[in-house]
Amino acid sequence: MPDVMSDRTHVPHGAHHIAPDVHGRNFYAIDRQFQDLLSLYMEPGLLAAMTPHFDRLGALAGNRLDELAMTADKHPPVLNARDRFGRDEDWIDYHPAYREMEKIAFEEFGMHAMSHRAGVLGMAAPAHPLVKYGITYLFVQAEFGLMCPVSVSDTSNFIIKRYGSDALKKLLLDRLLSQDPAVMLKGTQFMTEKAGGSDVGALETEAELVGVGADGVERWKLHGQKWFCSHADADVAVLLARPRGASPGTKGLGLFAMPRRLEDGSRNSYRIVRLKDKLGTRSMASGEIIMDGAIAYAVGDVGRGFKQMMEQVNLSRLSHGVRAASMMRRCLNEALAAARGRRAFGRATSEYPLLRRQLMKIMLPTEQALSMYAFSADTMGKADKGDKDAANLLRILTPVYKFRACRDNIPVASATLEVKGGLGYIEEWVTARLVRDAQIGTLWEGTSNINALDVVQRAVGKSGGHKTLGAALKAKYEPSGALPGQYKGLLGATLDRVERFAEAVAADPKHEKRSRLAAGALYHATTAALLAWEGATLGAQGGDARRLLLSRLVIEHRLAPQDPLSLAESPWEQEAMDLLLSDAPVPLAKAVALVG
Repeated sequence: MPDVMSDRTHVPHGAHHIAPDVHGRNFYAIDRQFQDLLSLYMEPGLLAAMTPHFDRLGALAGNRLDELAMTADKHPPVLNARDRFGRDEDWIDYHPAYREMEKIAFEEFGMHAMSHRAGVLGMAAPAHPLVKYGITYLFVQAEFGLMCPVSVSDTSNFIIKRYGSDALKKLLLDRLLSQDPAVMLKGTQFMTEKAGGSDVGALETEAELVGVGADGVERWKLHGQKWFCSHADADVAVLLARPRGASPGTKGLGLFAMPRRLEDGSRNSYRIVRLKDKLGTRSMASGEIIMDGAIAYAVGDVGRGFKQMMEQVNLSRLSHGVRAASMMRRCLNEALAAARGRRAFGRATSEYPLLRRQLMKIMLPTEQALSMYAFSADTMGKADKGDKDAANLLRILTPVYKFRACRDNIPVASATLEVKGGLGYIEEWVTARLVRDAQIGTLWEGTSNINALDVVQRAVGKSGGHKTLGAALKAKYEPSGALPGQYKGLLGATLDRVERFAEAVAADPKHEKRSRLAAGALYHATTAALLAWEGATLGAQGGDARRLLLSRLVIEHRLAPQDPLSLAESPWEQEAMDLLLSDAPVPLAKAVALVG
């Protein structure tokens, strides 16, 4: 008689029907596209030195960090308003999982300090932006919430290092850049008020000059409220306030650094009133504060506070683009694991045409955002060395990247949840958190409208940044001997068309309502050019040319006119989809034949 139970061991049953996720894997090791772009954009010696750190963080992100993030999300911070004696010693309790994630980010990897000093991860100089944002990209695939405290610490350090007086730097900077928990200070920025979020000039907080201390630091007292304070209990908060008697609007705002504790160890005169009950980023504390004569230090010229702060905003916007790229990569990996690991009606769900199309809608924006990370970070590295053309280029890349990648993150997360099915809606799996966290990217550091207007009215209208961008892209792909001439012509015509459109929108106020369309078109044209150059270059080196296929998909599906009711088929596209959904490298000859 046959052993029925033995026969059943080879038949999927029970939990074996549930598709796997990517928890437990090394997020660097499985990300061939990230590795490929690092090989193109990063100097070989630096890449060799950083690869062990990328690999170590990739393993942490897929394992321990992923576990900690799930736990911290379920145990949000708790505000304690007073101690047992009734004193306003407000403090926030965090779950041990959050504290362990802080240790990884601040102490082990020095993410807040690496771009400001040598020594982090053994580097002999401050980290190149490709390194800094590459570390961010891997970290955020596990945990998004903590990246706000990391980012605002990083940008606070930038502001104080660049604009602070020598006396202020002596007072704060060494501790802000330390990885030693015994002396480390963490930073943040408190900007939003009830009267003004995007309308920064409407801020009501007032600053009253106290005088200059024995240490040479100018001290002020602040009176007012801040309405949305992420990293609410940071050690030093950089914020804008209006000196009494200063002019209205943004021109009258000064920039200040407000310590949580004064030099004698006592609490400063401000209180965390409550914590926000948020849709996402639950692991991180966002709150409301009231300042009642809080001591703050002037940062730079108090008559130029807004202009100084805008440099921090641009850094934060670039970080948001990278974080969106990171979350979309986690989404893509989860969607592919689910689609390949789940069977329905006798086949893997990844074999069905509708789902394959859905996977492509997740993949395309994911790879666009990755190209923007590499190009933007490379450009920032050149700008940091004094290249003025690179600085002008970065001025338009930053809001373009932040605008579109953060918007794309939302439908990508939602589509991934749908691929996962009902389990995607359950908080035991990462997809529900990815959907919640994706929303904030369109709000922090300016809404989509604000970023689109920045692109069109300032970067294009005032600075001619679209011309700088077009020239930089053409200089990248036109010399390529691996790209067919006909495709170069298509890329050039697309860039020219988008430039003319953006210029026309910027030139006439009645076209303001098309600013988002113009900003998005600039993003798509940029990524189409980058993907083409990357794919052709990698393919010519004997590697994977798939990014060239993605370039054509961007042009056809993001920039070309479409008849939504047409039944016409694109044979090349079906073949391209089969290649892109396979893990096998795409040969250059095959990619060229399909895009030509």
